[in-house]
Amino acid sequence: MTTYAYRLLNVFALDGQVLSGNPLCVFEDARGLDTQTMQALALQFNLSETTFILPSDVATAQVRIFTPEFEMPFAGHPTLGTAHVVRELYNTNDAITLQMQAGNIPVTAQNNLWTLQANAPTTRSVAASVEQLAHMLDLQAQDMGAPPLWVNTGSDQLIVPLTSVAAVQRCRPQLELLKQYACINAQRCLVYVWAHHDAENIESRFFFAKGGSLAEDPATGSACANLGGWFIATHTALPLRKLIHQGAMVQRPSEIQLHVDVQRCIHVSGRVVELGRGVIEL
Repeated sequence: MTTYAYRLLNVFALDGQVLSGNPLCVFEDARGLDTQTMQALALQFNLSETTFILPSDVATAQVRIFTPEFEMPFAGHPTLGTAHVVRELYNTNDAITLQMQAGNIPVTAQNNLWTLQANAPTTRSVAASVEQLAHMLDLQAQDMGAPPLWVNTGSDQLIVPLTSVAAVQRCRPQLELLKQYACINAQRCLVYVWAHHDAENIESRFFFAKGGSLAEDPATGSACANLGGWFIATHTALPLRKLIHQGAMVQRPSEIQLHVDVQRCIHVSGRVVELGRGVIEL
């Protein structure tokens, strides 16, 4: 039998609140694990994502990211949390690069506040009508805000602005309609809704199909990066900084910092907290 060490972390945690943010499991050295076993381990832990660290010739480390159902090319909180582990394992400085399917992602830190730079965004229009999306979200047409877009900075997602925080809180997506209007493929059906509290603060929620049910993510860094892409696509004045509040509706409050600079580079930041460590024998 071989022993594999892992760590449990929370990412996008609130300052002083260890049990906040989005949970993550990181396997320190995945050499010897095949794809099928990585997928099975992700299902075993049943978190939104589990990551596996491997050596890389082109970056500080290679990282593979799995949900309980499939592998992801990129995801925000796994990037920041895994970077936190890599810094200690490899005894690096506060600037590292992670090799992922979506490319090499630069990550930097100030103590335990980590920042990734996302890929340049691509966008595409939404086939569903405003009325159809409102029905999908169990909202009224007047709750719908500026035009929605599909945005991809590493993970393709449907970004839907709403007119108020109250509308964000009222969302009750219908799974069958989510599968009809917000699917990338049979495995990935998802929507990110958001609205401004004020000029600097945003309330957001991220819903996705998980197995035969609907799930809600407590903090979604990839969607925050895609929100940055939405701001670029809609010609919002730059630079901009936003504080994204997410997770309150699932009792996991989280904070994500978004910065889009004048060069249109998208930066996503959040606090990482390590909770514990363990080993699995296979």
